[in-house]
Amino acid sequence: MTPKSSDFPSEDSDYLSGFGNHLSSEAIAGALPQGQNSPLVCPIGLYAEQISGTSFTAPRKFNQRSWLYRIKPSVTHEPFKPRVPKHGKLVSEFSQVNSAINPTQIRWKPVDIPDEPIDFVDGLYSVCGAGSSFLRHGFAIHMYTANKSMDNCAFCNADGDFLIVPQKGRLWITTECGKLQVCPGEVVILPQGFRFSVDLPDGPSRGYVAEVFGTHFQLPDLGPIGANGLASARDFLVPTASFERESRPGYTIIQKFGGELFKAKQDFSPFNVVAWHGNYVPYKYDLSKFCPYNTVLVDHGDPSINTVLTAPTDKPGVALLDFVIFPPRWLVAEHTFRPPYYHRNCMSEFMGLIHGGYEAKADGFLPGGASLHSCMTPHGPDTKTYEATIARGNDAGPHRIRDTMAFMFESCLMPRICPWALESPYVDHDYYQCWIGLKSHFIDTTENTGLQNNGRSDTGS
Repeated sequence: MTPKSSDFPSEDSDYLSGFGNHLSSEAIAGALPQGQNSPLVCPIGLYAEQISGTSFTAPRKFNQRSWLYRIKPSVTHEPFKPRVPKHGKLVSEFSQVNSAINPTQIRWKPVDIPDEPIDFVDGLYSVCGAGSSFLRHGFAIHMYTANKSMDNCAFCNADGDFLIVPQKGRLWITTECGKLQVCPGEVVILPQGFRFSVDLPDGPSRGYVAEVFGTHFQLPDLGPIGANGLASARDFLVPTASFERESRPGYTIIQKFGGELFKAKQDFSPFNVVAWHGNYVPYKYDLSKFCPYNTVLVDHGDPSINTVLTAPTDKPGVALLDFVIFPPRWLVAEHTFRPPYYHRNCMSEFMGLIHGGYEAKADGFLPGGASLHSCMTPHGPDTKTYEATIARGNDAGPHRIRDTMAFMFESCLMPRICPWALESPYVDHDYYQCWIGLKSHFIDTTENTGLQNNGRSDTGS
């Protein structure tokens, strides 16, 4: 079935709103049962099916589940079989067998979108990650290039939650809760277990995907910022119920399970949910609505101040994966080096660029490209950026960064890198050169004074 643009809502008013809210939606009035979740006979002959994103006994404030009321239940399919040919470039358990470690700063140029037909599933490939979906702890970072819509099939990720960042081309995503239109500059979260299909109305498409195992994304605490700022809960949008009732012989469910793909046939669309209610749902967010905070006097703030979503660990303040953005904003700090500072970090940082440039890299970091600065690997502004900043001096007035959207996936785990990413022809082997030109500006004030060693004279008492 070829989708129409009118099927995919484009206005905020076409969605439900709110992060973590318990929501409900009906495509046909009266389809939701009243007073209970699973009556003996559901309204209009539907089946009741629950999807659980957390264990039944998770504390109520963390518990996530939804009830779906569908024409036929999901269980009505043939047995799963390994998908052939094997995908080969998806990883959900990172080890010495399938990935390598490398502390060098790595940058990738934008990957060309293939000419041969390829959809979202086959165009998805892992870049790096750590941990294991089997052990329910870890993350994976993927990228995708695609040029055709998924046809008579749906994808289901049993390993974790996807956070998709389109960089080129809109995504029309059909889910069991309804339809989402996701444009570059927006992100979409597809929770573990939901079936979805991706159509590409603009043809050639490219983007980034973060996947987390064993936890879900949540809004960061605001602390001293107060009750408002950063990403507002009201700006997260959830689809409304819509359904497909037609027979779909040979429809294929593709399931990612332990990093491998399996397929099962059924004779109907999985998007046959007429009504639903719950708090475990797909959702999207427009990054232009982010309310950034910044220093207003001196020094450069830590990038954590720009966190949109976080997937926490059990250790307070330590993220399995943070999603951080660098949006348009004002820089006003006085007698301050305004670009990001030189840094060695106990966290590992994967960066991407949706459009524009990035304030710390004058050259080489392009939209659709990426970089990886692993745990304790030095990084920071390139030579051109440093020299240009110093040349402006202390009299530089307020400056607005415009027409940009960079982002970072940051994790406390040390990533292992997939061999196809390390061996990719898109690796920028000259990346290190951007820092080689940094020269010493040291002024030795001890010359001719005899003062060294913390001010003590070397000439004796």
